[in-house]
Amino acid sequence: MNAQDSDRKDAIASQQPCSHASTQQQLAAVGITSQTNEKPSANSSRSSLTPQPKWMTLELEERGWRRIVQNFTPSWFAVNMATGMVCLVLHAIPYKHRVITVIYTVLFVINVILFAIISFTSLLRYVMYPATWGLMLRHPVQSLFLGCIPMGLTTIINMFIFVCIQEAGWGPWANKLAWVLWWIDVVMAIACACGLPFLMTYVHPTSLSTMTAAWLLPAATPIVTSANGATVASILSNPQHALWTIIVSYVLWGIGLPMALLTLVIYFHRLAMHKLPPREVIVSVFLPLGPLGQGGFSIMNLGKMALEVFPKTGTLHPMAGEILYVSAFFTAIVLWGFGIVWAFFAVASISRSKFPFNMGWWGFTFPTGVFVLSTLQMGEELPSAFFQVLGTVTGVAVIILWFLVAIVTIRRAIAGDVFFAPCLQKVDKANAPGANGSANV
Repeated sequence: MNAQDSDRKDAIASQQPCSHASTQQQLAAVGITSQTNEKPSANSSRSSLTPQPKWMTLELEERGWRRIVQNFTPSWFAVNMATGMVCLVLHAIPYKHRVITVIYTVLFVINVILFAIISFTSLLRYVMYPATWGLMLRHPVQSLFLGCIPMGLTTIINMFIFVCIQEAGWGPWANKLAWVLWWIDVVMAIACACGLPFLMTYVHPTSLSTMTAAWLLPAATPIVTSANGATVASILSNPQHALWTIIVSYVLWGIGLPMALLTLVIYFHRLAMHKLPPREVIVSVFLPLGPLGQGGFSIMNLGKMALEVFPKTGTLHPMAGEILYVSAFFTAIVLWGFGIVWAFFAVASISRSKFPFNMGWWGFTFPTGVFVLSTLQMGEELPSAFFQVLGTVTGVAVIILWFLVAIVTIRRAIAGDVFFAPCLQKVDKANAPGANGSANV
């Protein structure tokens, strides 16, 4: 009996703190902290009395240029990506004309200026409001747009090679500059491809119903950089430098494409179980075209460069370059076919209802643009007039789409409607300037 009484007392004692802890958790979930008679510890008293450091606080700006800077999110780099993609599409169109050359050269200069302005404003945001960096990283969507930074830089490196090196004939220093910029882009691409998915698994609150195709952005980043690697390798005079650029590009392709395919499986499951995304993010259904189109475009160009560089360096078997070149084309056409399915899904999805304008509209241009590049590249390799005409027609559609989105964005930017940071919505507006205090984050 003594043993039973002792067990019963232990059970009662163990239930009381659990019940108390459960109640505390429920109250904390709604922002209420219960009062107890327990004496607070020295550490808790010190933490409640010590004011938050300045860099941990955030005051919401209501007007002026400060509000623009505070609400300047990484999604603005999608503008840079889309503009650069239009340059690349114009350059890739097989029907050359002097006017086209002038247009993509002017757009290239504009894109460089855009990249500088967006980068400076983003840096200014995190210097003036350090707390926005943590809020942005913890946001399940906005943080994914960090992958747009290396992808935007990739378009600039490509056009720098086409315009400044191949057409303008800048000296060897330009080749070295392009190679250095590409290595910087490689570091950023790997950081995004590895770091952002880890944030998704460790920090972000995620569920299948709230998933969007923006999950593909981290995976697409190294694929885009790998395609750029083939272009960079083509201007390097040292065969060994070109060889290592190609090998690293294959590694980047291997990092990005399998992850993108895995994400597409999850995304299709999300569409099947929870139907189409909300109309505010419905344009994200075009994003699957990005890794599929860029994956095919990248592997074809890498195979082409392997065919040229491997014999010069004595790499592997003498036929290794030929094998990679041929297998690359068939890999690309399989990815292209898979992309046709997602293109149908995308067009069918946006045709169901109207959707409001937001910065996500820039998600139209880049993925469809890289799909156009893959189509044109297949037309060049076969060669095939069908793929060249198809790529040109869809390329013109991409250019028109970019122009329309740019017009709407400029109008909304003048009105100030597009400067909106979802990651700041958790900050209590009662603590904005003019209220009694500042929001702690």
